[in-house]
Amino acid sequence: MSGIPSYPWRLAPEGLATFRQLRARGLRPGGQDVAAQLERPRRRGGPLVAYLYRINRAKPVRPMTPAKRAALARANAARRVCPECRRDAGYRIPPSLGMCTACAYPDTSTAA
Repeated sequence: MSGIPSYPWRLAPEGLATFRQLRARGLRPGGQDVAAQLERPRRRGGPLVAYLYRINRAKPVRPMTPAKRAALARANAARRVCPECRRDAGYRIPPSLGMCTACAYPDTSTAA
């Protein structure tokens, strides 16, 4: 239907891998088009789809540079700061709350 070969879940031919499988091997798709897809039936809604890429066309993952590592550290540090109290929460602030748990639930964080 979509113009690319489809296979049932867990029955992909040799030489094809999902993005996560490529990453586990230290590879990336490298700009190649999707070669096929896996379909798994779902109880509600349409099927779950996983795209497959050719392993022989995959390229090595680009190495982490010091600048990338520093940018990632800054981004992770920013996700730990509560926008309400401006303190480092010590964990990544959940997007569902938008603030640290002490600010989200002030009445339950009393000291005994």
